[in-house]
Amino acid sequence: MTATTGAAFAFPGSFWDMNDEPVIEVSRLKFSYDTFTAVDGVDLSVRRGEIFALLGTNGAGKTTTLELIEGFRHPESGTIRVFGHEPARARSVLKPRMGMMLQHAGLIEELSVVETLRLWGSLTTRTDDAVELLDRIELAHRADTRVEQLSGGEKRRLDFALAIYGRPELIVLDEPTTGLDPESRQRLWQTVEQLRGSGSTILLTTHYLEEAESLADRVAIMHQGRISVEGTLPEVLATRPSRITAHVPASALDRALPAFTGTLESALDGAVAFLALETSALQEDLGALLCWARDGGIDLDHLTANQASLAEVFLAVGANR
Repeated sequence: MTATTGAAFAFPGSFWDMNDEPVIEVSRLKFSYDTFTAVDGVDLSVRRGEIFALLGTNGAGKTTTLELIEGFRHPESGTIRVFGHEPARARSVLKPRMGMMLQHAGLIEELSVVETLRLWGSLTTRTDDAVELLDRIELAHRADTRVEQLSGGEKRRLDFALAIYGRPELIVLDEPTTGLDPESRQRLWQTVEQLRGSGSTILLTTHYLEEAESLADRVAIMHQGRISVEGTLPEVLATRPSRITAHVPASALDRALPAFTGTLESALDGAVAFLALETSALQEDLGALLCWARDGGIDLDHLTANQASLAEVFLAVGANR
């Protein structure tokens, strides 16, 4: 992959002159399919120049929410504003400013890779260098290959190239790395970060939680059509307790343990006691445990202190049925 600097993604100066209103504003959004409510009162705000990850289990309403934001559907109730416009009624205004990567794109199988990009370029007012773009997504060696001969991962990278063609201000990526190998996934992440660094706003959905942890400035988790938790990654992780674990000699428990802020559980296995502490005050309770061990001359074997993971938060949201 050819190294790409931020300059390669430079925007026209007029982009920087716009005011600092949120790029996407969603309020009390609702949408139903017959008797099934897919989106049930969603409030969402995506700020200019950030990567926002919308997560959720299958059927949580993520893709429907994206389709409403993209203007493919009209909301049942509530409001959506993208750059201040109602997307379903202003698609011609928003199209030059938005790039979209759908879960299932309709590529023309008979065209070559470079012909696909050039055709797309003829249909948009944005401009880009098709050859340089192919190099950036590591498809330059397949430029003259017909789409029907591409692997699933290569087609997904071509979908991505179409979404970022011309460096749009807002890029919506629905499961962008599905079907990619780990190396290709990492390189796509790098490109997304470069786009964000040059001013693009990115809204993405993903089932890869490490993708959200690596990329997102803010995260929202949907469940049953609603936003269950939203915020920066530290804010989201703080909704679940941290965990401290250690092994100590069973005899150490003869000495009174500190009054922890969190909840302590202990279990004996012969001459060894296993301590597990769930806490919302990780630093305070870890300090108390270390002082207790130091003052009592106690060895803390297999000591771990971990903040909750995004997977734990995700599973906790899904358990609330």
